[in-house]
Amino acid sequence: MRVIHDSGEMTAWAEAHTGVGLVPTMGFLHRGHASLMHLLRPRCARLVVSIYVNPLQFGPTEDLATYPRDLDGDLRLCAEAGVDAVFAPSSLYPPGFATGVTIGGVADVLEGPSRPGHFAGVATVVARLFGVSRCRLAAFGEKDYQQLQVIRRMVLDLALPVEIVPGPLVRDDDGVALSSRNTYLSTEDRRRARSLSEALFAVQAAARSGVTDVGALTELGVAWLNVDRLEYLSIVDAESLAAIPTLDRPARALVAAKVGRTRLIDNVAVNP
Repeated sequence: MRVIHDSGEMTAWAEAHTGVGLVPTMGFLHRGHASLMHLLRPRCARLVVSIYVNPLQFGPTEDLATYPRDLDGDLRLCAEAGVDAVFAPSSLYPPGFATGVTIGGVADVLEGPSRPGHFAGVATVVARLFGVSRCRLAAFGEKDYQQLQVIRRMVLDLALPVEIVPGPLVRDDDGVALSSRNTYLSTEDRRRARSLSEALFAVQAAARSGVTDVGALTELGVAWLNVDRLEYLSIVDAESLAAIPTLDRPARALVAAKVGRTRLIDNVAVNP
């Protein structure tokens, strides 16, 4: 497995190969990331994992400086997953970098108001990673469901020659969605963090039983939560993320909340 730190070297390596698949990450890798590697491995000739904590997607009060990092552990996990190259730049953007990618619509709801500029940072770093890696496939987990839809929108709108491969959300044994930020949770916070998935599964079960009123489903979900601050629990169109009054199409229930000092997100499919 080759470890590459320079963008030019990454591009040269990619151009010497064909059929590159990319798993973009911010590191501190876990089973959720590994599942994306295993998903993409049979579908590409060369598998690349990028590890880069992207400053453009962090707000001024967010955890850029303290975001968990463990490059040695990340490299071991990548080697075990059969990765061909790890791209771990210290800096991804060239001197004088002055270009950004802004997505409307799917980026303007849910996380959009809560984290201004976040998805512009995500879209910009992903677009640059696509260019540097020359990838033809890229895997994104449904854990960050809105991010997945934002990247799909960017690829469609800009006619980028990259196939987006979605990976199922991976949960821990207690139902909590795997996240690098789970390391911030105290024992008590971890217990309460389970209420996010419990709330979403309650909504999902009610929808399966025939409840179609989105307001009633939302109230049911909120009643299950045991959090310090709820930012949103919303049931939206699965593709556009637009609000819907009635469950009459494939939908997604998404939640964001603070548990202790940790901001958590989760989501499930909700179908009529």
